[in-house]
Amino acid sequence: MSDTSDTPGAETPATAADAAAPPTAALDKKKSIILGVIGLIFIVLIFWKVIPQVTGSGYQAAFAELADMTPLALIIIGVTVLLYLVAYGFPFMAATPGLKYWPSQQVNQAAFAISNGVPAGGAFGLAVQYAMLTSYRIAGSASTAAITAVGLWSIFVSLGLPILGVAALSIEGGNSSYNWVAPLGLGILVVVIVGFVLIMRSPKLAVAIGNLGNKLINPLRKHVSKLKDLDLVQPISKFRGDMYEVLRRRWLFLTIAQLAVILTQFAIFYASLRGVEGWDSADGTSPLTAFAAFATSQIMLMVPITPGGLGTTDALMIALLQSMGVSGTVAQAADVVWRMASYLPQIIIGIIALLLWFRRASRTYAAAKPADAAPAS
Repeated sequence: MSDTSDTPGAETPATAADAAAPPTAALDKKKSIILGVIGLIFIVLIFWKVIPQVTGSGYQAAFAELADMTPLALIIIGVTVLLYLVAYGFPFMAATPGLKYWPSQQVNQAAFAISNGVPAGGAFGLAVQYAMLTSYRIAGSASTAAITAVGLWSIFVSLGLPILGVAALSIEGGNSSYNWVAPLGLGILVVVIVGFVLIMRSPKLAVAIGNLGNKLINPLRKHVSKLKDLDLVQPISKFRGDMYEVLRRRWLFLTIAQLAVILTQFAIFYASLRGVEGWDSADGTSPLTAFAAFATSQIMLMVPITPGGLGTTDALMIALLQSMGVSGTVAQAADVVWRMASYLPQIIIGIIALLLWFRRASRTYAAAKPADAAPAS
């Protein structure tokens, strides 16, 4: 595998052409609207009906708790938000040789804004990530590998965290009815990691897994038109070729970057919870209790109904906090603060990042356009 992606300034002609041509995203508008409406309905129902039933009260009591927050609490929350925003710029830098911090921050923040602000915007967010990376003169194969690696590591963390959460839940004496989360997360995580390791281990194993996948989907080919001519060997082999060198050298940096993101997000949540309770409260919630609720609830990120687990994660987190003795109104108020502190700054920064990139990309692509392609005057 070529190492030209390690030095973005030294590209082959093919790489330069790859970076100059802006990719396009084809979205099924009808499907996007339907999925967006379904997600919106679920969000409204969860926040309007489910969460008040879980807490046993409406939002009036929660907002009353917010009114009592001290300036110190707001400052601490602000500091954790800043740490989180800084950490959010590292994953793509970790996965993309040659990519600097600010472009990495732009890519991740823009994708967050699209995925969480546009109905069913996940697919479009991936296309924008690719376009942004190639505009920074990252080769197409390296861009694809980086996007895939960041997405995979995010899934690994989302599946691994609930296992630790259930362990903390058991220590803190929370609701044992949620213990199913640990074996579920562990089972999925083991399957994903084993399959991933086998694919990465050797080209022959990648081909063997592709052939196995073909056999598994053979009974479905007659019933699903998109599977009729699908051969999994080629995409799996290409996936391995794109990913191998990146992960062989950068898996540790990528792991640290993803852990920094999730741990700083937990820091926002804990600061929000303690801020609502009052930092001077002697019987405030312990970090282990808060982590148990936060980590276990991350399993809901695997339920693709709402963007970023909005609503589903919140309801489970509040229920877990209550099972460990936290007041329903306090848990509800803390969740509101956490969501606002986590989402609003990122949406705003993501929009700004997109606007700045659009301006830069238009100049980049215009400069890359051959002179003889200009319309005659």
